[in-house]
Amino acid sequence: MSDLVTVILAAGRGTRMKSSLPKVLHCVGGKPMLQHVLDAAKEAGAKRNIVVVGFGGETVREAIGAQAEFVVQQEQLGTGHAVQQTAPLLKDETGVVMVLCGDTPLLTGALLKKLYDAHMEAGAKATVLTAIMPDATGYGRIIRTADGAVEKIVEHKDATEEERKVREVNSGIYCFTARNLFAALLTVGCDNAQGEYYLPDVLEILRKNGEKVWAVAANDYESTLGINSRVQLSGAEKILRRRKNIELMEHGVTLMDPDSTFVDADVTVGRDTVIYPFTWLEGSTTVGEGCELGPNSRFSDTKIGNHVTAHFSYAHECEIADDVIVGPYVHLRPGTQLAHKVKIGNFVEVKNSNIGEGTKLPHLSYIGDCDMGAGVNMGCGTITVNYDGKAKFRTTVGDKAFVGCNSNLVAPVVVGNGAYIAAGSTITKDVPPSNLAVARARQKNIDGWVDKRK
Repeated sequence: MSDLVTVILAAGRGTRMKSSLPKVLHCVGGKPMLQHVLDAAKEAGAKRNIVVVGFGGETVREAIGAQAEFVVQQEQLGTGHAVQQTAPLLKDETGVVMVLCGDTPLLTGALLKKLYDAHMEAGAKATVLTAIMPDATGYGRIIRTADGAVEKIVEHKDATEEERKVREVNSGIYCFTARNLFAALLTVGCDNAQGEYYLPDVLEILRKNGEKVWAVAANDYESTLGINSRVQLSGAEKILRRRKNIELMEHGVTLMDPDSTFVDADVTVGRDTVIYPFTWLEGSTTVGEGCELGPNSRFSDTKIGNHVTAHFSYAHECEIADDVIVGPYVHLRPGTQLAHKVKIGNFVEVKNSNIGEGTKLPHLSYIGDCDMGAGVNMGCGTITVNYDGKAKFRTTVGDKAFVGCNSNLVAPVVVGNGAYIAAGSTITKDVPPSNLAVARARQKNIDGWVDKRK
């Protein structure tokens, strides 16, 4: 499909969203609606994507970046007018232009390829993607000729009683031969109540000129749904997550309760992983094979290896190697890397730290800005004191060090390989390898003090 170009309409404000954010940037399934459309176009084989922006155009540009070219529709004068703005970019285009809507995040690459293939096989100058709606109220009806071509599209308010019985409707997504599209757009008028230039009028112009106008129906109507409100956004979210969960289960992942498992579109999970209820896998998270995740856990932009157990935990922008145990009640913050067979126990927070193979942080610790070796045992209540009120400093703990309970490691400080820290110590100086560091006041017992006090 080297001749396929997409024009994606994304200029509308979306007033029903009641938001300062452009409608097409509202997220569903973990990424903006417009990104879903671009991904589907890429999967379908588009060689170029042109996005028509208007309200919040700069914000849209920043979000999408180099994935597309952009044109501006200064005034929102209808879909035909929006497509016309791309004419300078497409003046030499001889292939196929597919017009998409930036607020249709349920589109798939397979569906767009089906539309393109049907357009080419029919030898049509225009092909419209249609949907068979359970309730077609409010939609423009597709009226076909005996041979299956499009005779006309009738808006609901203008349809006869017989035409209203038709459940095949216009999705607002089209394929055009580029030259025919832009020639017809020059003759589209705005003689209507809104004073706008409508893209569907191109179909009527082409038909009257004796050109073939075709239609192909989507396999399921949900894929064509546009999003205009928060309520519809939540509906799309549910559909996308259902699709994702089915995909995971079909590839060997066990979801204990799919209805309470929330997985973003770009997440990957290996087979034989078990996901318990109320677990969120978000963003670019990847999960290996044979893991047990959840319940009540959230992982965002995190790389998780094989055979990891993590429950009642939150991790974001981290890397977790194979055979790691995390939880319960653990917070892994950005920049954290846990090596093979690390164990992070209850009520532990780790931030921007490298934790070596087989090291154990069993409970009630804060480990921040730390480089920790292999086989380390951190006692209960150990704190790396990394911030002096102005700057942050790193702590280094060598292999097989043993840090006693309730210790403070005041950075910058180095604890050598095999060193021991006595319980209750506040360490402010480096500890050489294989040394014992004791940094606490000597205990003094005062005989008879209680009786005297009474």
